[in-house]
Parts: sequence; C-alpha cells; structure tokens
Amino acid sequence: MSEADAPTPPESGLPPVAQEFAPEDKRSFNTTGLIVSIITVFIAFLMGGLVVLVTGHNPISTYHAIFNGTGLTWLIPGLSNAGDASNLQQTLLVTTPLILTGLAVAFAFRCGMFNIGGQGQYFAGTYAAVIVGSSWSSIPGPAHIFLCLVLAILAGAIWGGIAGFLKATTGAHEVISTIMLNWIAIYVGQYFFGLGGPFVSTPYTPVSNDIFQNVHLPVFWGDPVLQGLHIGFFVALGALFVFWAILNRTTLGFEVRAVGFNPEAARYSGINVKKNYFLAMAISGAFAGLAGGIDLLGWEFHVNQSDIPVSTVGFLGIAVALLGRNSAVGVGFAALLFGALSVGTSSRQLDPSVFDPTLAGNLTWIIQGLVVLFVGADLLVLSIWKARKKVSYRSALGIK
Repeated sequence: MSEADAPTPPESGLPPVAQEFAPEDKRSFNTTGLIVSIITVFIAFLMGGLVVLVTGHNPISTYHAIFNGTGLTWLIPGLSNAGDASNLQQTLLVTTPLILTGLAVAFAFRCGMFNIGGQGQYFAGTYAAVIVGSSWSSIPGPAHIFLCLVLAILAGAIWGGIAGFLKATTGAHEVISTIMLNWIAIYVGQYFFGLGGPFVSTPYTPVSNDIFQNVHLPVFWGDPVLQGLHIGFFVALGALFVFWAILNRTTLGFEVRAVGFNPEAARYSGINVKKNYFLAMAISGAFAGLAGGIDLLGWEFHVNQSDIPVSTVGFLGIAVALLGRNSAVGVGFAALLFGALSVGTSSRQLDPSVFDPTLAGNLTWIIQGLVVLFVGADLLVLSIWKARKKVSYRSALGIK
C-alpha cells in the first residue's frame, strides 16, 4: 500500500472511537446537556403546574403572575409596566449571591468533589464583612469596602480549604466535612451575635452592629433607601469570567479538570492531586465568602441571630450549579431563574387574587426540588446517548 492510499491518522493521535468519547471533545455533550437542562426545567414547571391545579388555581395565570412579579417584563419592549424596574432590581439582587454560591459548588464539581458547604462558607464571609465593616471608622469608604470583601473572600476560602485539607490529608469525604462545617458556622454565628455575644450592638439584642454608612456598596440603579441594585451585581458577573478563565486558561484549571475527570490518571501523569483538592475547595469557598460579603455590604448591613438558621442561599447554589451544568454561562442563567422564582412568588410581588403568596413560596421550593431531582437524569440520558453512538460505531465496523 502506498503512502497516498494509507488511512489518514486522526489529528489527536487517538483512534476514532477514543476521539468520540475523549473529554476534550465536549461539543455534543454540551449540546445534549443544554437540551437536558431545558427539559428538566420544563418538567419541573409542568409538575409544579399540576400542584397549582390541584389547589384549584389556574397554572397558566399563576405562572404569568409570577413572571410579571419578577420584573423581567421590563426587558421586553411594549410589555413593561409600572413597578417592573423595581421588581427587576430585586430579582437581580437575589440573583447576585446565587451566582457566587453556584460557582462555589461548580468549581468543586469540576475537581470531582461535591461542595455542600456553600452555606457555611457564605456565613464565614458574612461574619468577616460585618465585623470589619463595623470597625475602624477612620478607613476611607472605598478602601474599607475593598478590605471587607477581601477578608470575606479569605474567610470563605479558609472555611472551604478546611474540607479540602481534610480530604487531601486524611481522605475525609468532603460531603461529610462540609456539612459539619456548615453547622459549626451556624453555631459560631449564634455565639458571635447572640445575647451577650462579642459582636452584638448591645448585650440585650441578638443583632450585630451596623456597618458604617460609607461601607455600603454604591447603588447604581434604583433608590438606595428602597434597596436598589448595587455594584455587587457586576462583581458577580466578573466572578463568572474569573471562573471560566481559571478553568480554561490556567495551568491550575487544567489540573483541576484533569483531577475531576480521573484522579488516578492525573496522579500518574504527575499532577499533585492532593494539592488540587485543597485549592479547589479553597477557591470554591472564596466564591461563597464573596457572596456573603456582598450581601452584607449591599443590603443587609448587619447580622441578626434569628436570620442565621433560616438562610438557604448556599444550599440553593447546589441547584444552580446542577442546572447550570457547572459552566459559567449555565450558572448565570440558572441563578437568574431561581432568583426570579424567589422574587416572583414573594408576597410583595404576587397578586393574591391569582394565587396565595404563602402557597407560592412552597411552590418555589417544589420547583427547585424537582430541578435538583430531575437534573440527575442527564447522567442517564448521556449514558444512553453514548451507548447508542458506541453501538452504531461497532455496527458500522461489523463488530458484534
């Protein structure tokens, strides 16, 4: 056989069947994943609509009222109504921390770990921000804001890094350690800001000191008194780019993804798997800590002890990451979806004549739970899809 007649080797150096399933070729995987995510949301809303129907209400009217309450109609020419701008500001305020806690879960996922500790890491950032933001009044406002956010990031990174360190050194599973760290963060907060705690405004009120006025994040859209949209929203958008850049344009990101694909193969190729476990969890914690700092400086301004046990923003980050398929763009859109649901079903936005807002809050939880439940179906869909392609390839070669 002449060289001209010889089959052309694949560019990657891998046999065709290996190229088809190689991790680097993710185009069809992403397309399928997008379709699965859309189907997941559709099914979740469909089943949520059945719940609405069982309660004796019209699902279409209910979802229309929820959508109107989100303020997203402000973005659609000709459909904007009075109050939509204010509603959209609230939606984006809720979306901001969800982006960051979603990234906290997604980054660990990309290293093959399940970070359940976003809530504790969020609290660590909140505590750091309120303690620093209510101290040292002589620091200029911009410098004080920067210091608060940096220390919030550092506190979250330390809290997440603890779980990564334990996994790297003792093999402790990150799910167990992060759940325990969540509870530790809750109890630390209840001590810090409980009656007689070291950081309360008075010994008789379970509330921290308010941060100084010049430490509030500037509001660029809306009325600051009525909780307009602050610049933390742009910080969250910047974090999406940072997430993408780290994973796709740095050596660290390559190593993190390699460990996530196959830690044993990564170790064999010379990658320090233990180091990447620690760094991945620390970076995850940094994202969640930043979320806590932004919420504190953006609209909370103090910590109330009674608010600590009921906060769920870190746990919602799990649903955001799952629905967003651990990608920057996906996390952004998933966070917007959950943020819109949270605002659109609130008693302030939802028309009670259409659907009872107290029930609508539970409807939000149902939809969020269904998304988490059904998003796992992508594993089954992808497995069937890959198996079908593999069978087709073997059939084409006449292999039984």
